[in-house]
Amino acid sequence: MAFELPALPYSFDALEPHIDAQTMEIHHDRHHKAYVDNANAALEGTGLANESVEQVLTNLDSLPEEKRTAVRNNAGGHANHSLFWQIMGPDGGGAPSGDLAKAIDDTFGGLDALKSAVNDGGAKRFGSGWSWLVWDGTGLAVYSTPNQDSPIMQDDVPLLGIDVWEHAYYLSYQNKRPAYLEAWWNVVNWDEVARRYDEARG
Repeated sequence: MAFELPALPYSFDALEPHIDAQTMEIHHDRHHKAYVDNANAALEGTGLANESVEQVLTNLDSLPEEKRTAVRNNAGGHANHSLFWQIMGPDGGGAPSGDLAKAIDDTFGGLDALKSAVNDGGAKRFGSGWSWLVWDGTGLAVYSTPNQDSPIMQDDVPLLGIDVWEHAYYLSYQNKRPAYLEAWWNVVNWDEVARRYDEARG
């Protein structure tokens, strides 16, 4: 089945003042839609055309070489953005609780240290990309990826990702990427991140 653009689970202005409505509308309706359309076009007629995005991203080598880059970029963009909308919310911010909070304390030494590591990865990512908190099969890890590369491609489970492409923040923050990264934590949906953590460990 072809990929479909998921509905945004809140209104475009729900994340203001941290992320403005115009950015959200352009980001979801144009950028994410383009990833979906381009991924579907690149996958058409291949053996992965009806597979899940996870199956596609973990089997890129099975595609004809001339299609791999387009699929990697656009299916990756679809996977990354589908997660991004879910791990943000109008009642976001604060701190995680339960098992996720304990794992963050044990791995990083606390929430502030996690934020610092994720923000640092995002600020230092040259060009466009993402900064991630993932489950790597044994525990939590933080790293960044270029372009629309997804942790799924290396068999990690993305739990939280911050988009540091300019289209994610430039209307409000211009070249001040670190300010956007700091503000982003005010919209993080910890309940969804914790659900993903529990599912990944299960």
